[in-house]
Amino acid sequence: MIADDEKLGFQTLALRTGHSRTAEQEHSEPLFMTSSFCFDSAKQAAERFSGEEQGNVYSRFTNPTVRCFEERLAALEGGESCVATSSGMSAILSLVMSTLSHGDKIVASRSIFGTSVNLFEKTFPRFGIETVFVDMTDLASWSRAMSANTKMLFVETPSNPLTEIADISALKTIAADHNALLVVDNCFCTPALQRPIQHGADIVIHSATKFLDGQGRCVGGAIVGPETLLEEKITPFLRSAGTCLSPFNAWVFLKGLETLHIRMEKHSANAAMVAEWLHKNPLVKRTYYPGLDDHPQRDLCLTQQSAPGGIVSFDVGGRQEAWSLVDSLSLFSITANLGDSKSIITHPATTTHGRVSPEVRKAMGVSEGMLRLSLGLEDSSDLIRDLDMAFQNL
Repeated sequence: MIADDEKLGFQTLALRTGHSRTAEQEHSEPLFMTSSFCFDSAKQAAERFSGEEQGNVYSRFTNPTVRCFEERLAALEGGESCVATSSGMSAILSLVMSTLSHGDKIVASRSIFGTSVNLFEKTFPRFGIETVFVDMTDLASWSRAMSANTKMLFVETPSNPLTEIADISALKTIAADHNALLVVDNCFCTPALQRPIQHGADIVIHSATKFLDGQGRCVGGAIVGPETLLEEKITPFLRSAGTCLSPFNAWVFLKGLETLHIRMEKHSANAAMVAEWLHKNPLVKRTYYPGLDDHPQRDLCLTQQSAPGGIVSFDVGGRQEAWSLVDSLSLFSITANLGDSKSIITHPATTTHGRVSPEVRKAMGVSEGMLRLSLGLEDSSDLIRDLDMAFQNL
């Protein structure tokens, strides 16, 4: 393991952080596939369980492979600590259930992942936690929604699927004025392109399933934030509720982090090429990509992110046109995932946001003619040729 006080570059951190070699002197991070750990004595077992002595106890809440992933992701995000979870959704669940109480309120962006909307709108109210949804780019709407019992602001930036950009620093000011936590879902950018904590975020949420893995192999999530908050509130919840990441998945994600920066540069480069092509296509009603000159938050993207990212959305008019285009493609995989090395096309209105009411989808700007692309690592010329052939069938 490297020293905490060394100032190393992103790629070096992605390769070297978190791993302490065992007596076997392995070069690659070991995979600890064990449910439990043995103790030297009954006294040590008691002290480990009580927390008097630090060390491995049970893989639900202590596992060296998972800990390596946690330490590495925290270093990449510039955060103090990290807790890994079984999925991105369990990361959100664990965060809210461990930090909020009955009567507390969340102010959240209206433009978040469809399943996140359902969690905030349908599940949390059963525990007395209310969520008010606002326009993510309208700072005044955030301020108006704040109240004495607002304990959390939640935003996903860039948004899914419209790629809107939230002003993290401005939201931090609003959150701080009300002593509330600012939580940023950094799924689309990852720390390779955006580090929300540097802009004032208190907590960063990840679906490690996406770009952090990068090859669509495993499901997982993570919470990055202050060490005290994670140790005193979130880890005890995970220990009891069991929303933990498996060691195998953690090991896979560690391998993903090693190439994260390189991959995100290629994802962004491909997305920029495809977005420009779509923007000029007369059959496209509108293209959503922060790298385009006409994107409403382009300037904010340039100051907050190092690149616009690998997600492009566009509108072709209606469901019939959208489905026809999807079915005419050969290189793009039809799936609801994103952040894969293989390019993906998704119809949000009937998949990722299909369980959201039509009224909410309309307010979010998710139309029947909208399609979302997650640009992979293929040659951009091949992806554009595939799209061109599909558009000829419209």
